[in-house]
Amino acid sequence: MYTPSQFAESRTEVLHDFIQNNPFGTLIANTSSGLDANHLPFEVDATSGSKSVLRCHVARANPIWRNVTPESEVLVVFQGPHAYISPGWYPSKQEAGKAVPTWNYIAVHAYGSIKVIEDSEWLLGLVSRLSDRHEASRAAPWRITDAPADFTAQMLRAIVGIEIEVSRLAGKWKLGQNRSAADVAGVVDGLSAQNDSGAAELARLTRRLLNPV
Repeated sequence: MYTPSQFAESRTEVLHDFIQNNPFGTLIANTSSGLDANHLPFEVDATSGSKSVLRCHVARANPIWRNVTPESEVLVVFQGPHAYISPGWYPSKQEAGKAVPTWNYIAVHAYGSIKVIEDSEWLLGLVSRLSDRHEASRAAPWRITDAPADFTAQMLRAIVGIEIEVSRLAGKWKLGQNRSAADVAGVVDGLSAQNDSGAAELARLTRRLLNPV
């Protein structure tokens, strides 16, 4: 990922937190059939400090788990809020006209080796944690125990687990750090005026450039 130094984010705790809050990633692997990309919800385990593990599952019918080389390096891309940035939002454009459109965004790339897991207890633990997390905010959260045990066992036989030991994380926070404070403020105003939740979140994060913690 091309990352000019002003956009680079390398703090491990920040990158882990981003993945926790944006768990839907794209797993990219070089398989025996060529490049393969799968869009999956991930669990990140960062309990070992600077090291971390990503876990997910795929349908047993998905050929990736059979075609990927064991212990081969894969890439998982996690993307956060992003938005088009109009040059009309920059005060400097009004003064000199020297401005062009761009796209601001946040992304994290995780690299690591892949391990395929078929153990039913491991799979049960993973899907239980994933569903518990994403059901937590609901008035009546669904639990995996809500389904009949024999049905759950059947479903578990239809999936395969994937575990990725992360060897390297790279983050890019492209929020206008290369612009003046006035232009950044203009971007915040422009994004805030959009009727879009992603633009609103990007505006919130961009505002931090004006008032860093």
